[in-house]
Amino acid sequence: MKHINIKVIGKVQGVFFRTSTKAVADQMGVKGKVKNEKDGSLLIEAEAEQAVLDMFVEWCHEGPEKAKVESIEIIEGEVQNYSNFVVIKKNLLW
Repeated sequence: MKHINIKVIGKVQGVFFRTSTKAVADQMGVKGKVKNEKDGSLLIEAEAEQAVLDMFVEWCHEGPEKAKVESIEIIEGEVQNYSNFVVIKKNLLW
């Protein structure tokens, strides 16, 4: 099990990226969370086996149909043992 933080930069807000990310994460068995950032980017915390994370990151490079991903930054983190994948609606402390 690995944990990565993924920052998705580009036109990623207002294009159903968070909802699509949850759907893809649920299909792949990825646990974690996703939220919009104030700078217009998207932050995803994802946990799964390396092979699954590789496929998930590959999808993040594309995103949903109306998204325009410019770049992605990935930082490895400490496993949090999330039980599911959630969309954070507002900028709450997490």
